[in-house]
Amino acid sequence: MRYLGIAYRLLSTGVAPISSNSQISYFARIGLIDRARKIFDDLPCKTTVSWNAIVSGYFQNYLPCEAQKLFDKMPERNHVSWNALIAGYIKNGMVYEARKVFDRMPERNVVSWTAMVRGYVEVGMIKEAESLFWQMPEKNVVSWTVMLGGFIVDGRIDEATKLFDMMPVKDVVTRTTMIGGLCLEGRLSEARMIFDEMPKRNVIAWTTMISGYAMNNRVDMARKLFEVMPEKNEVTWTAMLMGYTRSGRIEEAAELFKAMPTKPLPACNEMIMGFGQNGEVGRARWVFDQMREKDDGTWSAMIKVCERKGFELEALCLFRLMQGEGVRANFPSMISILSVCGSLACLEHGREVHAQLVRSQFDFDVFVSSVLITMYIKCGDLEKAKIVFDRFAVKDVVMWNSIITGYAQHGLGEEALKVFCEMISSGIAPNEISFVGVLSACSYSGRVKEGLEIFDSMKPKYLLDPKTEHYACMVDLLGRAGRMDEAVVLIEKMPFEADAIVWGALLGACRTHLKLDLAEVAAKKLVLLEPNNAGPYILLSNIYASQGKWRDVAELRKTMKERNISKSPGCSWIEVDKMVHMFTGGDSRGHPEHVMILRMLEKLGGLLKEAGYCPDGSFVLHDVDEEEKVHSLRYHSEKLAVAYGLLKLPKGMPIRVIKNLRVCGDCHSAIKLIAEITGREIVLRDANRFHHFKDGLCSCRDYW
Repeated sequence: MRYLGIAYRLLSTGVAPISSNSQISYFARIGLIDRARKIFDDLPCKTTVSWNAIVSGYFQNYLPCEAQKLFDKMPERNHVSWNALIAGYIKNGMVYEARKVFDRMPERNVVSWTAMVRGYVEVGMIKEAESLFWQMPEKNVVSWTVMLGGFIVDGRIDEATKLFDMMPVKDVVTRTTMIGGLCLEGRLSEARMIFDEMPKRNVIAWTTMISGYAMNNRVDMARKLFEVMPEKNEVTWTAMLMGYTRSGRIEEAAELFKAMPTKPLPACNEMIMGFGQNGEVGRARWVFDQMREKDDGTWSAMIKVCERKGFELEALCLFRLMQGEGVRANFPSMISILSVCGSLACLEHGREVHAQLVRSQFDFDVFVSSVLITMYIKCGDLEKAKIVFDRFAVKDVVMWNSIITGYAQHGLGEEALKVFCEMISSGIAPNEISFVGVLSACSYSGRVKEGLEIFDSMKPKYLLDPKTEHYACMVDLLGRAGRMDEAVVLIEKMPFEADAIVWGALLGACRTHLKLDLAEVAAKKLVLLEPNNAGPYILLSNIYASQGKWRDVAELRKTMKERNISKSPGCSWIEVDKMVHMFTGGDSRGHPEHVMILRMLEKLGGLLKEAGYCPDGSFVLHDVDEEEKVHSLRYHSEKLAVAYGLLKLPKGMPIRVIKNLRVCGDCHSAIKLIAEITGREIVLRDANRFHHFKDGLCSCRDYW
């Protein structure tokens, strides 16, 4: 309506009279095709120009049927009329209809031929374009340039070069097109030769050459050209900026960005991504906050940076803020936020994004469906993940892997094996990720026999050499089952040196079965491989503590202190009313409702005691008395999150909690009882897997 008002004011002033034909073209161009049609219909005398204007207008507004109807009614037609019809169909992606018009034209000129060649090029039908091009009775510089661009788009750079050499006339557009094509293929010296020989260069030619150097990691050469360039525009500055950001030279990019006379949206978006990829989320956010105007690419870039660099909560807040400001989420931002929803187990947000994908008709994309499956699995909603999976008659290996891995993470070994067999029966060959998923499923569910059979079949049956991660799965499988000697033999027989993942699997099994001597061997190997990782020290400390060897625990702590190694604090989080609430072990005071949480814990403590629960002090790694151990266990982060869930989530709704570390044995026992005495279903995802607590039982069957 703003445009309509401007037009009316111009007409009423009489300062800038606008012809009826110009009005038709103007209103059609700004989307007011009905207004344009009224002006056309009211014309007492319609010329061929009037007819051409309204026909073109309907094509501009993607109404090709209406355009054709009017064209058929035209009393007279000229070259412009026919060429407009061809161009209109091409604009609407209807190249076959355009060719029918071309074939029945009474007379064709060079514009007609060029329009048809361009139409074929635009839809990727390069062979058809080439055939028509060579049939042209006469060619102008535009015709040659269009065909040149077709060869370049098709990756036929040698044929493009030959065509370029044949051209009788080469204007600045032609030469710039050729420079861009050669740069895409990395043939910079040839591109530079054409650039240097140009009799006249415009800003686009300079920018194309600079971009060519930048995209081929010749940033210093790009900068030299940039400095001597007589005139620069926003695109030039942005091209130079992208050269720095994409080669990892972020400080030089920051200096250039600061020097830019104006900072267009693409440059700002590039700096956000550049800072983000360099791990400088704060500086990326500073650029974001300084921007007066933001497009969907800006929001998408900032959300992606936060998601990739571990700032999931901030990514979620940004997504909510974007929606609050009425910015429609684009495809990349929705994919990023689905990943965040999976990481934080924000099921309600994930469902909302899924609904948006359905409305945008993206949900039938195989990649999107794989991301959705993963999101629902990480949120603990296996039923919904399976519904998304089952919608596709034809599934790729990524979708199969997503559901197999999901069943594995939930400890559903039988279901994972069944899906694995279905995948093979459907003709999809499993890849390395498929085997990691199914072997993990066997490990989590104690299916040693099936796991060994599948592992042994990898090379002879599927022609896949087992890699480190597959051996780690097998060590974990044997170790969990208590078959420690077989696990050690497998490590010794590996065709390559065992890495931290393999030794970590063995160390975890030693913790379960209290194999102190073997645990020390595994821990020492891990310390050599990952000297700054606190994990091996903590697991070994757990074993010493469980046996009361506090002197050894103290020695480990001293070593960690000397090497400046710190343990990640245990923390858990839960989503309530689309807000993520995080809890750190031993402290709920940071939460505004901590008094209510403490009261709920006290209440649960009494109910658990009545049910026969006795805190297991072996899971407290400090040499303190039993009373202090009980106090420490009560305030583990997962218990705080569960207590908050009981307070806030209505009955009948599952309580879904995420923990960044492995759930301790005492919390596992306590939450089983909490689920029974409260009649609630509690889903806990720890660093290893899912635990579904219901009626006093856990889906892992105490095997984790």
